[in-house]
Amino acid sequence: MILTDIFRPEPDLQWELAAQLGVKNAVIRLPEDPEFDYTDPVMMKEFFDRFRDRGFRPLVIEPMPNRLHDHIKRGDELRDECIETVKKMVPILKENGIETICTNFVVEVGWYRTSAVLPERGGALVTEFNIEDVDIDPSLKVTKEEVWERLEYFLKAIMPVCEEYDVNIALHPDDPPIERLGNLERILISKNNIQKALDIYPSKNLGVTMCQANYLAMGEDIYDCIRHFGRQKKLFFVHFRDIAGTKEHFHETFHDNGPTDMAECLRRYKEVGFDGPIRIDHVPTMAGENNANPGYQDYGRLYAIGYLRGLCEALDYPLK
Repeated sequence: MILTDIFRPEPDLQWELAAQLGVKNAVIRLPEDPEFDYTDPVMMKEFFDRFRDRGFRPLVIEPMPNRLHDHIKRGDELRDECIETVKKMVPILKENGIETICTNFVVEVGWYRTSAVLPERGGALVTEFNIEDVDIDPSLKVTKEEVWERLEYFLKAIMPVCEEYDVNIALHPDDPPIERLGNLERILISKNNIQKALDIYPSKNLGVTMCQANYLAMGEDIYDCIRHFGRQKKLFFVHFRDIAGTKEHFHETFHDNGPTDMAECLRRYKEVGFDGPIRIDHVPTMAGENNANPGYQDYGRLYAIGYLRGLCEALDYPLK
């Protein structure tokens, strides 16, 4: 299994901490700057060289750039132009060592929380979702039939290119995995629906991001889901996280303070032979931090990566 961390485009403290923790593999967010050309091989190489020069191997892109993907998910007049850009981007990503693109298919509103200041253990702050407090612009509307059509259109357009260059698309479940946020219907909300998405275009390069807490929120048996997708060789990427509650009302937890047996998850990954990238996700904001980036502050990441390392060592499941 490959230990990764997620990196912002510009070097910051998190880059330094990751290096000190022995992280050698990078999950990278591409710049959203309109001046940044995803189809320019020179510009892209210079960007990825930032990571290589600091000892990090570029491995995963997360998310697909929003200034492209938003139009694809909306199915608007820029959809085809954006898909063509993604097609041109894929071989450039491959040249720079990228093996996987982690992508969601939620329209207009991405991962959504109603609070970012819920106290967890010792007063650490975590994000919370409560369906009673959802406040979405009612003018934003989409039906599940439209989302399914747009997902199919996207996969049928992009997967032949991904197969040609051996780059994976790893579908991330909707977060939270509920049928409707305001007037926005959502589809990647259950194990069966995610399997349905994979079956749209059967391909060795189409699989899942196993964002553990989302499957828990769905009400699925997370250990069964790992086995289900793992036996199909569809586990491409793991988000190691946990929550407490239901899909209608939940909150993030410390990685060792939720209901999931995290060691058992790792046993299941090992059992199905998963050797891909894993990263910790959605950590608490701890004492002394300003909560400017809820779920992605630094101290909780340090704790969670250490916890993951310890579990893997105890289970004799090497982290590369």
